Amino acid sequence: MLGSKKKEEVLPVNEALLNVITPMGLEIKRNSLVIGENLGKVYGAIRYPQKVDMGWLSKITNIPSTIVSVGITPIDNGALISAISKSIVQQRGAADSAKDPLTRQRAEKAAEDGERIMQRIDQEGETVAMMSLTVMPIAQDEANFTKVCRRVESAFNIQKCKVRTLANLQKEGFQSISPTYPANSTVDSIVSRIIPMSTFVGGFPFASSGYNDGRGYYFAKDSNGGLVILDTWERGNDRTNSSFVIMGVAGIGKSTVVKHIMLSEYMKGTKILCIDPESEYKDMCRNLNGSWLNAGGGKNGRSNLLQIRPAPRDEDDETDKLYTDEGNGMSDMALHMKTLEIEFSLYLPSLTDMQKAILKQTIIELYNQFGIFWETDIRQLKATDFPILSDLHALLEKKAEANKENPVYRDLAMLLYDAAAGSDSFLWNGHTTLEANSRFICLDTHDLQNASDNVKRTQYLNLLSWCWEEMSRDRNERCLLVCDEAYLMIDPQVPQSLVFLRNVEKRARKYEAGLAIISHSVVDFLAPEVKMYGQALLDIPCYKILMGCDGKNLQETKDLYNLTDAEQELLESKRRGHALFIIGSKRLHVNFEIPAYKFSYMGKAGGR
Repeated sequence: MLGSKKKEEVLPVNEALLNVITPMGLEIKRNSLVIGENLGKVYGAIRYPQKVDMGWLSKITNIPSTIVSVGITPIDNGALISAISKSIVQQRGAADSAKDPLTRQRAEKAAEDGERIMQRIDQEGETVAMMSLTVMPIAQDEANFTKVCRRVESAFNIQKCKVRTLANLQKEGFQSISPTYPANSTVDSIVSRIIPMSTFVGGFPFASSGYNDGRGYYFAKDSNGGLVILDTWERGNDRTNSSFVIMGVAGIGKSTVVKHIMLSEYMKGTKILCIDPESEYKDMCRNLNGSWLNAGGGKNGRSNLLQIRPAPRDEDDETDKLYTDEGNGMSDMALHMKTLEIEFSLYLPSLTDMQKAILKQTIIELYNQFGIFWETDIRQLKATDFPILSDLHALLEKKAEANKENPVYRDLAMLLYDAAAGSDSFLWNGHTTLEANSRFICLDTHDLQNASDNVKRTQYLNLLSWCWEEMSRDRNERCLLVCDEAYLMIDPQVPQSLVFLRNVEKRARKYEAGLAIISHSVVDFLAPEVKMYGQALLDIPCYKILMGCDGKNLQETKDLYNLTDAEQELLESKRRGHALFIIGSKRLHVNFEIPAYKFSYMGKAGGR
């Protein structure tokens, strides 16, 4: 009886797995590839420099929008030593017989390098290997593909390496890069070069080590998972101040990042001052046993507009000075008169030049009645020694009665009635009750949400002047002022309010203080009316955290900070918690992975 033929088992094709590991379509061209919806081109590195710096490989294998394959095959040292020895003899002979100085110099250098590597291999036990390196830039459209290819060629040229397109070998090059194929012998024969293992290993020294000041606190992680350890009070080289600018669209994680920085600085002993228009920091302030002050009309949050405070003077080399000597010297009272002029211009934008002049004259007379003159040392005065707005209103009323033929006094009295006795009197009419009696002070202006922009801007500047008094009180105490929603200060009609903020930012470093500007868009600060002053606010800070943005905001950010294509792509992606972090002249892609314990302090209002 004949035996029946055994049936062969046919393994079913796993279509799902096949779809995952294979591209939608693959077209092989002479010098490029089409992989699904992406364009690609495989390059091979065919020459390396005689000397390389530490980390040289990490700079050519971390190019955005590229796939890189590095192959290492250890080889026998004996044959290599013999080959190097023969090469040294040839180079020495070429150097002796060369008539051209350049040829002789190059031959001598090659012989010296050969002797050095032969000594390392033969006497010091250096291991050598065959290294092959292929790189494939990819992009979804022709324009970006050309940019990425140019970026790859430039990166290799900077490292003094030479790459060539694998013409007619794009398929084999793609196979050598793909993890589903073994090394391709044809490609390896073109791109394999002998190098010492120390050169290969030294090509990735701490490639994921992030950024480390050696002291400070955990700030974030870089794109490779390395820690970013930052000391914001470090000085030297391009680290000239401790100020921040933090920009990003709503919901991208700005508030979380700001609270993370505030908590870290607080733990390091820094005094925190915060102007909070959205009541986002109230819970955190109370969790840290700080002072929460209702600066939107609360009895413990009043700041007297007429109380003279130290002003942030202009730098000597400043071209657009805020303060100039108008014949009364540069005393604290003279400087405060300029601050008052800005505040009243913000509060009452309809004031004419004549009304401003008479109001200024009346305020000076009021100060004199209270025993305050140009040369008075205000440090000797208490908060109750200064006049308040109802005193100013009463003096204007008195002058209106005495000068009935001049309607300006009557008009000023009517215009200032709200601030002295009306709905705005809760903010400003009274002696200052703000007190800095803790290391975390939150000035909450949330109650002003329904107030006019004029009131918000005036109160913001008023609180800023109080904060500057606290920041400049002790040059040895570190202090960080956080200005959230800083765009609220911008008034195209009164750009001097931004000049005040610029002066605070510039002078803060001299008082061991820092300023954090937080807003949604750089466009607010770069409007034609305020660009001269607003751009300085974005340029001066040493630390810039740029989170997701798009449209005109992205274009302005790109032009302002000269962003590369890769940095622009990072901001366009708008990934929550990811940012471009600029530290002086250095730039990092960071991911804010915040420890869980910090969230218990942050509270529930925003930034979670």
